[in-house]
Amino acid sequence: MLRETLRMLALAGLATTLGPVARLHAAPPPSAADPLAPVVVTLWPGGAPGSEGHTAPERRNEHDRLVSVHAPSLSVFLPPADKATGAAIVICPGGGHRHLAIDHEGLDVGRWLAAQGVAGLVLKYRLAREEGSPYTVEGHALQDVRRALRVTRSRAQEWRLDPARIGLMGFSAGGELAMMASTRIDVGNAQAADPIDRLSARPDFQVLVYPGGAGSEDAVPKEAPPAFLVAAYDDQRPAVTVAKLYLKLKEAGIPAELHVYNRGGHGFGLRDRPLPITAWTMRLCEWMADRELLTKR
Repeated sequence: MLRETLRMLALAGLATTLGPVARLHAAPPPSAADPLAPVVVTLWPGGAPGSEGHTAPERRNEHDRLVSVHAPSLSVFLPPADKATGAAIVICPGGGHRHLAIDHEGLDVGRWLAAQGVAGLVLKYRLAREEGSPYTVEGHALQDVRRALRVTRSRAQEWRLDPARIGLMGFSAGGELAMMASTRIDVGNAQAADPIDRLSARPDFQVLVYPGGAGSEDAVPKEAPPAFLVAAYDDQRPAVTVAKLYLKLKEAGIPAELHVYNRGGHGFGLRDRPLPITAWTMRLCEWMADRELLTKR
């Protein structure tokens, strides 16, 4: 009952006050005929640097989480042409760098964003803390995030995206990576042999959902992108992380919006539960509308 009441109140308010946000609706379930089924793009067609000799295929573990990522890729959900705004978000699922919560923090989110008119690009990045992993967070996973942003910009014309409205969203460990990419800004190497590496990896905006704490002590540069931050109060470390980051962004003059819900714990992602925190996606839509990311240009 609470869930339905929240949904009806939110939709009623959005429909009367937010213009483009009034299109908010649940993403359709996946199917073979789903027009929002993703296109998969490998970040390095010739093989990711540092993954030489690692050929084990990706698989789902006993908890239905994705493991064994050696060929980082993007699962691209493009919105229908009549809804597309030109904005895009690269999505980094969480999983403690041991696995990827690829559904409720990844594919479901990409499909949901596409239903709002925003391209959702789900990143499968290399896992630094998986048992036996040869990778590191800063040396490989962060490299994958930056490459994903560059690849997205390189395909902007093909995918009808605005290269100046490409954001980055991260959950938990993916939020840690998104935070790093948003503070340790890499604008590309003009001398790189690969033309994709000449492009900027600075996100135009960031969405951090219960982010991991590493990187929260980084200084916030004046070039940092605007931020939407959300966590639950009963998820202690991420709640502190987003609160500290909000104050740093404020001091640096970077626009930011912070939501800390009373209950929700860790890993709520895109799950429908009878708690107010389920409405965080509506708050995100409001924020995106306010920043004109839901307006076609």
